[in-house]
Amino acid sequence: MTTTGAVGALLVATGLALGVGATVAGGEAGSAASGPTAPAATGSRAASALPDAPGAGRPVERARWRWPAAPVPEVVRRFLPPASAYGPGHRGLDLGVAGAAPVLAVEAGRVTHAGVVVGRGTVTLRHRDGLQSTYEPVVPEVRVGDEVAAGERLGRLGTAPAHCGRRTCLHLGARRDGAYLDPLPFLVGGGHVRLLPLGTTGVSAR
Repeated sequence: MTTTGAVGALLVATGLALGVGATVAGGEAGSAASGPTAPAATGSRAASALPDAPGAGRPVERARWRWPAAPVPEVVRRFLPPASAYGPGHRGLDLGVAGAAPVLAVEAGRVTHAGVVVGRGTVTLRHRDGLQSTYEPVVPEVRVGDEVAAGERLGRLGTAPAHCGRRTCLHLGARRDGAYLDPLPFLVGGGHVRLLPLGTTGVSAR
């Protein structure tokens, strides 16, 4: 061992004993708590070292539901869970949909309700594992007990004064065991949604 190498080794040993890092020729020694510092990652190895980096090997969650209107509507109001069962909140998504547009099933299921609730036409579907989707305002074209496929027409958009200001919209809800859920993750999976203000046009999901 050369004199320089012996001095470097002595510095490293002293630094570890004191709980601090010691810099020597050719790299850095880590602290006693963290251990030696790993060499810097490069290329694809660097990407895999970042948990949120694209291509990190993490599977992308796919959307379970399809959108209940075509083309893909804007999300004009997001889900806001209530603080209590009867407290204020927004128990679903408001989607900007043209008046009288077809309303489509987000997933295959059975119609458990098709009628009027508090002056609004509504449709409810029960899907596999007990998840339910609700649609309003809708002029139903299905009946209770009907089995529908994903994307099948349930009816056409009805009217609900003042629900979305001056524009027409579809309220989409999700429930399981009586609890309201945010429908957005079922629609976009691992994608992203851009919330648009009322009166803005364009596609919100990307």
